[in-house]
Amino acid sequence: MRRFMQVDVFSDTAYLGNPVAVVLDGDGLTTEAMQRFATWTNLSETTFIVARSRPEADYAVRIFDTASELPFAGHPTLGTCHAWLEAGGHPRDGQIVQECPAGLVPIRRTADGLAFRSPPAFRSGPVEENLVNRIAGMLRVERAAILDAQWAANGPNWVAVLFGSATQVLALEPGFVDLDLGVVGPYPAGSSEAFEVRAFFPKDGRTAEDPVTGSLNAAIAEWLVGTGRVTLPYAVSQGRALGRRGRLHLSADGDGAIWVAGATATRVAGEVDL
Repeated sequence: MRRFMQVDVFSDTAYLGNPVAVVLDGDGLTTEAMQRFATWTNLSETTFIVARSRPEADYAVRIFDTASELPFAGHPTLGTCHAWLEAGGHPRDGQIVQECPAGLVPIRRTADGLAFRSPPAFRSGPVEENLVNRIAGMLRVERAAILDAQWAANGPNWVAVLFGSATQVLALEPGFVDLDLGVVGPYPAGSSEAFEVRAFFPKDGRTAEDPVTGSLNAAIAEWLVGTGRVTLPYAVSQGRALGRRGRLHLSADGDGAIWVAGATATRVAGEVDL
């Protein structure tokens, strides 16, 4: 039996964030065993804390969705760090360092909850026009409704598209989406959140939607700040279309590094037979 937690991430209201399953004693498990358990949980991600291989790290993690291993993902990073701390983990200084296939990810405590520093995007830049046209068809909107599009890959291979308003984003009823697709639209000036975000991806031959997505929001922030559309800090709402209440806080260091913060809470704790 291995220690296990299920952590609610990016909401301070119980069961309205994005859950992640965390196995705290992952050493000795094969990749196949990890993938089998991640598929069984049927959550967007499941993580396994394993022995670190780099001395700078406080712990190492492997992250799986229901079909494959990911080099990095946002809400699993915060959920895993929360579980590691709650289980007695002690950072060597005020900042926690997580090791994952994408590299070392700094995490810190903030007034808005745990925050991770986003790893650099491995793919960015404009999206080809023929793909934007195809995305418009997937989203069942006119091409003119999409104001801009950008590759936003920093773990999952996101493509992000910009709409003119949060209302348009919330109204979307997509058909089959065959790639990892993020959509973002602004709220009116003076609103409590700057943007509404939704995240679609293919799963079992259908379109699935992630409730709250840290990696996507980090990449969107890098894009929108880089193109002069917004300044940091700002807050994002995600999950309203699913009846969730996700809230993410985006900020930047002086060197321009993007940080994503949100609330975390343990909802299930015990042991799992692996």
